[in-house]
Amino acid sequence: MWTQIVGKVRMVRTPMVNHWWQVTLYVSPRGLTTGAIPHETGVFDIEFDVIDAVLRIRHSDGRQVSVPLTAKPVAQFYDETMSALDDLGVATRISASPNEVDPAIRFADDHQHASYDPDAARLFWRQLLQAHRVMSQFRASFIGKVSPVHFFWGAMDLACTRFSGRPAPKHPGGAPNCGDWVMVEGYSHELSSCGFWPGGGEEGAFYSYAYPQPDGYADYPIAPAAAHFSADHGEFVLPYEAVRTAEDPDGDLLQFLQTTYAAAADLGRWDRGALEADPDRWQKP
Repeated sequence: MWTQIVGKVRMVRTPMVNHWWQVTLYVSPRGLTTGAIPHETGVFDIEFDVIDAVLRIRHSDGRQVSVPLTAKPVAQFYDETMSALDDLGVATRISASPNEVDPAIRFADDHQHASYDPDAARLFWRQLLQAHRVMSQFRASFIGKVSPVHFFWGAMDLACTRFSGRPAPKHPGGAPNCGDWVMVEGYSHELSSCGFWPGGGEEGAFYSYAYPQPDGYADYPIAPAAAHFSADHGEFVLPYEAVRTAEDPDGDLLQFLQTTYAAAADLGRWDRGALEADPDRWQKP
């Protein structure tokens, strides 16, 4: 819930970008950050510093405030964060209920969820660091429309999405406590999306899916051997522990990202020649 509160601050203060790219968080050297958020003639940012276990809010005029990251109810974190923004002169009103979860308890009323494990937070961040590093390498070979490698606080996943350039059928929606129009915007164009999320295995899982899903997608040959298509989730899955314990973790993950993208691009008849390029093209004689 804490990432939703911070993400919603960025959402209401940042101009709309296609597919909701303006709402996400980014992996930083110390945790997760909003990046620069516009405010009058300056900017501010909010960072979950999991190394020092503190939420830092910094303004471009040099001022900063902080909120300790300790075990506390969501309601307390919400109140402390809103007060800190007010103290910094950037008071912000957000939609104060969580999305994509059920039940959705209003932040100010949520005294039920009150845990924070700093070691677990740092472990998750280290997973995100490794995923971000390899996903950024994978992203570099695509010269069509492609998202940043960014963290969606609704589903709690690190994602990178490639687009064919063609419009997609209207998405039916259906995410809990999230308007269907949100999904319609997110899935307005044909895509192949990959990422990492903390579910799907003992240590989380990498995933890859296509929208719309072309015929034969689930049966397309992918690698490495530990990867499979999950009928329950409608996507390819590779357990994080399978990558972590592999002889070549980076190579196995890149195989997964590339072969599952190929499933969408080949079966969906993407113009791969126009959309892909060698990221080392300027280093070759």
